[in-house]
Amino acid sequence: MARHRSAHRAPSRRARGPRLVGQLLVLGLVVASTSAFAMLHTSATVEVDGRPIKVEGFARTVGDLLAAEGIEVGEHDLVIPSLDQPVATNIVVRHAREITVEIDGQARTVWSTAGSVGEAVEELGLRESDVRLSASRSAALGDGDSLRVSTRKTVHVAVDGQTIDASTSGATVRDAMLDVGLVLAEGDRLSVPLDATAVSGLVVVVTRAASTGETSTEAVPYETREVEDPTLPRGERRVGTRGKAGVQITTYRVERIGGAVVSRTPIRSVVTTAPVAEVVHVGTGTVPPVGPVDPGSAQAIAQAMMPSYGWDDQQFACLVQLWHKESGWRVNAENRSSGAYGIPQALPGSKMASAGADWRTNPATQITWGLGYIKGRYTTPCGAWSHFLSKNWY
Repeated sequence: MARHRSAHRAPSRRARGPRLVGQLLVLGLVVASTSAFAMLHTSATVEVDGRPIKVEGFARTVGDLLAAEGIEVGEHDLVIPSLDQPVATNIVVRHAREITVEIDGQARTVWSTAGSVGEAVEELGLRESDVRLSASRSAALGDGDSLRVSTRKTVHVAVDGQTIDASTSGATVRDAMLDVGLVLAEGDRLSVPLDATAVSGLVVVVTRAASTGETSTEAVPYETREVEDPTLPRGERRVGTRGKAGVQITTYRVERIGGAVVSRTPIRSVVTTAPVAEVVHVGTGTVPPVGPVDPGSAQAIAQAMMPSYGWDDQQFACLVQLWHKESGWRVNAENRSSGAYGIPQALPGSKMASAGADWRTNPATQITWGLGYIKGRYTTPCGAWSHFLSKNWY
């Protein structure tokens, strides 16, 4: 009896192969897409103007995450890390505000992300020791606030037959008189109003009022002393103690003829406030020659220090770019207009003395100070680099 072949056959191994491969590819794409989607999910703490906010979402960059949370950022605002950087666990957003700054009587409007008056002064590139402010450095800074800043200047005061060169950071002539220790008696006249703005080079002539009776209050000029200081480079001068004029009361014997004074002879003088001598430190030290520390060696020193701060290679890459822009990683880099010095461009350079007496020539000392400064102010080198890109300083 003949056998009949069935019309239906099980698919061969050759037929099943392509179908199985196709199924595996589809499954792989699904798994990969799901994994990539999961990788985009992130959680972070966003500090907005000092107020921390916990956020979760799906984003690749800082800008994507802020946009998803409805946190608006303008062109003058500060964002660390920058908007195009990958999402970090900690993000800082400071919204800029317009403030009016009056420096030595000249007003201008600037954008500032500073939270306090002291931070605003730093943004303006002014040294705190050389300015006087209209508000406390710790005072909060708000929208539309006005800040008056007075820088250090020299005012020449002609009084009692002498000229006193007064170093002052006072905003007005009245402040300058107080700084120099000059006591004005009732009826004394000044060549400029007491409320006039004090500017460098201003000459103030004091005309004493006619004495009632036979006594007169007069200024006692202070002397200037120079002391040698081996801790300063040879030839450098630095005021250690500011001079202040003293006060004396002089009694005169006055002779008159027909009501007119024909002679006035001093018979007794009493110094009621002693003058304070101005002490100027004159450097006698020798500045050691700067050795040929190449940028590559300096970078190697910095890279070795990074782990102690908890910073990785990404942070080192930001540091390399930051200090390349600032100093080219040169230990003797100096900005003669501002006084910034060294690899981190400390302003003034003497700030780095807190890290070592050899701060002028030792790259390790400069880098130690610079990393400490970055950590205290910007948390990470990438934070400092982001601020530099936004403001052109850090």
